[in-house]
Amino acid sequence: MSQHQYNLIVVLGATASGKTRLGVDLAKQLNGEVISADSRQVYTGLDIGSGKDLAEYGDVPYHLIDIIEPGKEYNAFQFQRDFFLAFNDINQRGKLPLLVGGTGLYIDAVVAGYEFVQVDKNISQREQFADISLADVQQILLELDSDAYQVTDITVRPRLYRAIEIAQHENSLTTPPIKTALPDIKPLYFGLKWDRAVLRQRITLRLKERLENGMIEEVEGLLAQGVSHEKLAYFGLEYRFVSQYIAGKISDEDMFAQLNVAIHKYAKRQDTWFRRMERQGATIHWLEGTGDINQQAQAVLSQFQQS
Repeated sequence: MSQHQYNLIVVLGATASGKTRLGVDLAKQLNGEVISADSRQVYTGLDIGSGKDLAEYGDVPYHLIDIIEPGKEYNAFQFQRDFFLAFNDINQRGKLPLLVGGTGLYIDAVVAGYEFVQVDKNISQREQFADISLADVQQILLELDSDAYQVTDITVRPRLYRAIEIAQHENSLTTPPIKTALPDIKPLYFGLKWDRAVLRQRITLRLKERLENGMIEEVEGLLAQGVSHEKLAYFGLEYRFVSQYIAGKISDEDMFAQLNVAIHKYAKRQDTWFRRMERQGATIHWLEGTGDINQQAQAVLSQFQQS
């Protein structure tokens, strides 16, 4: 398969896998531009906790980073819309788009052409859920949609409630939604993989670095701007647990221990999503996370030009 058969390179991987570095290196060699597929990097002010290292991009243009204030809502439907605007713009200027990130829902939303239907929040149901145990609410989602259960952060009630509402809506449909015309996406997938034990070490080391480099101060700044503890919990991971620490709900030792475990679980959910993509037909060319980044980039280029 020749280069012209693809109009998008997708670089994916679990958190702390090094996908951004690889994506940027590829963009430099392929006259490309990066479109970020990260559900938290779209927000201004979510920098350290989301791994938003803009210096890493150098001269490579990037899209869908810092496009919305943290107090506002942003979802996969909006990402799909914004992606196609960036995708068309990059193509029209004769450059190659590279979709780089680890938010599987966002990646699938564009390459699988998700058809989004507006699903309203069920306020009365959420009020009922607030009075029952988290485990019981989790069981409801499991019975409705076992796939959604596997890839949702079921420890965060707003995310759990939303997954249930979407599953209930999908289960109620008697006919498939009417499809709308979307740009023709022809993706070439590459993923970074690590030995599980090594990835765990990388995650823990990166967490220590983030806490030492101002993660707590970043969350304090968001709170000072008026971002609520509830919203920070919705952002998850670093923002959720650091927020709890600042509120005096957990100690610094518990914050680190619980957050470290949560990030490891998140990496597993990402891997689960990527495996599901493969089961549904995506061919992901997996590269070993070890070794020189330029060697990895050359391996990708070789696949791109010769396959």
